[in-house]
Amino acid sequence: MKKFDLIIIGGGRASNLAVTAGKKGLKVALVEKSTLGGTCPNRGCVPSKLLIGYAHVARAIKESDRHFIDSSINNIDVEKIFEETNNYVSKIDSRYESRFNENVEIFRGTGSFLSNNIVKVNDDELTAPKIVIATGTKPIKAGHEKAWTSDDIFPLKGNIPKSITIVGSGFIACELANFFSALGIETKLLSRSQRILGNEDKDISAIFKEEFTKSVDIEFDTTIQNVEYKDNKFELTLDSKSKGLIEYTSEALLYATGRKSNSGSLHLENTTIDINERGFIQRDEFFETSAKGVYVVGDAAGEHMLQHAAAYEVNHLGRILLEDCKEPLNFKYMPHAVFTEPEIASVGITEQKAEEQNIEYVTTTTNWLASAKAMSTRLKYPVTKFIVNPNTYEILGCHMIGPESSTMMHQVLAVMHINNDIRHIKEMLYIHPALSEALLPAAVEAVKEIERYNTGS
Repeated sequence: MKKFDLIIIGGGRASNLAVTAGKKGLKVALVEKSTLGGTCPNRGCVPSKLLIGYAHVARAIKESDRHFIDSSINNIDVEKIFEETNNYVSKIDSRYESRFNENVEIFRGTGSFLSNNIVKVNDDELTAPKIVIATGTKPIKAGHEKAWTSDDIFPLKGNIPKSITIVGSGFIACELANFFSALGIETKLLSRSQRILGNEDKDISAIFKEEFTKSVDIEFDTTIQNVEYKDNKFELTLDSKSKGLIEYTSEALLYATGRKSNSGSLHLENTTIDINERGFIQRDEFFETSAKGVYVVGDAAGEHMLQHAAAYEVNHLGRILLEDCKEPLNFKYMPHAVFTEPEIASVGITEQKAEEQNIEYVTTTTNWLASAKAMSTRLKYPVTKFIVNPNTYEILGCHMIGPESSTMMHQVLAVMHINNDIRHIKEMLYIHPALSEALLPAAVEAVKEIERYNTGS
């Protein structure tokens, strides 16, 4: 039996906690079955955004006629693009490992519980008074043994496909479809319904659908009835509500239909740790599970499922475990973005949720054309939608679609975090004619709408 002060199962965001604890002199065991860093830098956020950078340039050239510029692409070296991305990903594990001092011991393998305070990794049995579960999630299994999930993209092994079919309508499916399509790979996206990005505000997702379908081939109301893999290609029978059965062939087939808990590998049946009906680990406001001294952070708890949320949770858990913090973590607001073209950023409640919950609100949707920088993009679809409490001026939700939406959203987040009152956005001084200036008329219109609402005019 090897004794430690702290055991961490999962070397993603929680590796930061191992670094901090090790520097404070605690003896730490860090268990990781794959590469250090977790999904985000190895198979998710980071490499996918590197790819989207290439897609952005390709689309800008293809759409240059919008700016009265006649241009063409002579060649896209897709193999070089993936080589560069794969090279970056290949160095992540060693970068993470180099941060640890001698107090942190890394165990390469799958960690599972023998009891509440004993973890088995390969032939080693580890124990500690404090154990942190940070095992994240994994993609829902692909519908064919030769098909990919998002985990198979980074690093992409073998030949780059000339055609790909992507199953899904969420942000992972849309981001990958955007990339492959922009780089000239024949791409088809399959959505089971008439919507894509259905969790976004209804007005934003409607604009996204109209713009996204201009550059990405999407079959709506379509499922796969049958898949056969022959001669290094997928022969698909698609079932479309409007078109009937469609025979389609592509070199690659990728399923991006969601993610699920990794808790099955932990052997929680040997513990008193509770999970919910979806297999995610339950916890209290201090991240502690139903087993005393065992904590869970990040996607393994199934709450926010975002890298920035996991990092925030790990930082706060570090204060609880290492600094005797007695305050629970309170996420005031949870923003997110979809890095496609168009780009989307969102925080707070959607209008459909406000309607479902019978919340009193007013809403405004304002275009960006008052900003010269926005006008210079020669795009007419970008808008900002505010959902505001008419009694308190509190921003209940903000949803943007347009270039650099994720950057612009931080101005709204700062106000929401410090003193949530939309009048601050209306009254602040803006650099003219920066893109963020598009927020000024949006805030002005929202305040006017509140005044109209309260006066009945």
